[in-house]
Amino acid sequence: MELENLVKLINAVSDSELTGFRYEENGVKLHLTKKGEKVQATQVVMGTPVAAEAPKAEIPEKEEKTAGGKVVESPLVGTFYAAPAEDASPFVSVGDQVKKGQTLAIVEAMKLMNEIESEYDGTITEVLVENGEAVEYGQPLFRIA
Repeated sequence: MELENLVKLINAVSDSELTGFRYEENGVKLHLTKKGEKVQATQVVMGTPVAAEAPKAEIPEKEEKTAGGKVVESPLVGTFYAAPAEDASPFVSVGDQVKKGQTLAIVEAMKLMNEIESEYDGTITEVLVENGEAVEYGQPLFRIA
């Protein structure tokens, strides 16, 4: 990717309401996140031998996280909310029994509230993120046993 196009892409993300953006083309991987009004490049890989090693390093970490049960991951980038409103109780807490399809939380992305539903029947053993925390695509949210 040419530097000029990269700058245009960063400016486009800065001007939008996106909180995160991933791009991959011809061995170039780019991951941008926005905190406040400032865009940060959190990962830029350009087909070097290091790029081949980076995904391998992430695989054992993910297996480690799933060792104690099944993990519900965020399907999108956004803001995690454990309850339907600020003054309401959370959808679920540690120790709660859940059924497949039950709402566990909400992830707000671009002013849209997206319900996160359980993919499994079981018991919530761990809530892995805090209310109001920014989450990434694929980030573990809950552990269910």
